[in-house]
Amino acid sequence: MIEIRNLSRSFGDLRAVDDISLDIYSGKITGFLGPNGAGKTTTMKMMVGYLQPNTGSIFIDGKDVFADPIANARKIGYLPEHNALYDDMYVFEALRYYADLRKMKAEEYAARKDFVVSSCGLEDVITQKIGTLSKGYRQRVGIAQAILHDPEILILDEPTSGLDPNQIIEIRELIKELGKEKTVILSSHIMQEVQAVCDRVVIINKGKIAADDDIENLGKHLSDKEMLVLEIEGDDIDLTDFYAANPSAVLVSEEKTADGMMFKIEQSPEENLRRELARFIAIRGWILTSLFVQKVSLEEIFHDLTKKETGSLFDEDGALEDEYAGSDMIEEEDYEPVEPEEIEEAELHIESDDIDDAETPSEGEEL
Repeated sequence: MIEIRNLSRSFGDLRAVDDISLDIYSGKITGFLGPNGAGKTTTMKMMVGYLQPNTGSIFIDGKDVFADPIANARKIGYLPEHNALYDDMYVFEALRYYADLRKMKAEEYAARKDFVVSSCGLEDVITQKIGTLSKGYRQRVGIAQAILHDPEILILDEPTSGLDPNQIIEIRELIKELGKEKTVILSSHIMQEVQAVCDRVVIINKGKIAADDDIENLGKHLSDKEMLVLEIEGDDIDLTDFYAANPSAVLVSEEKTADGMMFKIEQSPEENLRRELARFIAIRGWILTSLFVQKVSLEEIFHDLTKKETGSLFDEDGALEDEYAGSDMIEEEDYEPVEPEEIEEAELHIESDDIDDAETPSEGEEL
């Protein structure tokens, strides 16, 4: 379980994350959504201990992330949006390298390696250099390293970016299977993916939580009404008497069809009018050909909660809004690069015993 309490983080004059609090439980896949600059990536980087908050706390299983970041890192598998891999490493060599960094035992690594290679579809490229891989295969290697050590928590930022449709289905199924036992946080700009995979959605906008609910309940954040859509065949169709008898029903639109009329009627979810409508239509001798509750799409909910008037940092063309354009700030995704000469020699030193020497396999050789 992850507990976030009054979390805030600023970059210069920009308050990227503004006093947010939420709990994320095991056994549910949580979609973490927001427009560019909303603060979602900053929040995820604080969850993994990469960024320190200005104020607030993050607890994993009751322990402060920043009190012992290494211990908490053992519980987390993280796939960043920009998947950083070493191009000169072979795929099998990279997996061994990540296992050594996480101090996995040899027998544990052997078992997990077979699982991640199979689950992420890496069998055909295991002996290739990462620099020769397509974007889709590089993404699969990134997912493999995130789940290699069998973490309790998975934080996945755009996990299916660059994958083809078949690969997307496979990775979605893998994430859903992992989500049955683990705490999974998934960030994606693909709304269909969130709807297909996630049980719960958290929408962040301008550093604040705009919505947090199970995915089927998100529509209530836009309106406390439901939309009934019905089509009726017949002559002289008129629902005036129905509206008079049911004042909670509000006509939104009506239009003629080839054989009758189509209506959109707003109703309160607590007062289900479908039975009354069906009875009213049958008594008058008309034919009810269609009657359903129109679902609000996740795209509509996202747009309504994050549109420009509610505080997006960017306009429709992707440029900063006027109120931010002249400010002295660092954008959420921008970090100053460190020049090689600024890195101490000790930081680059790795003990030779920490990483097994990896021989380049010959053609057809088994690993």
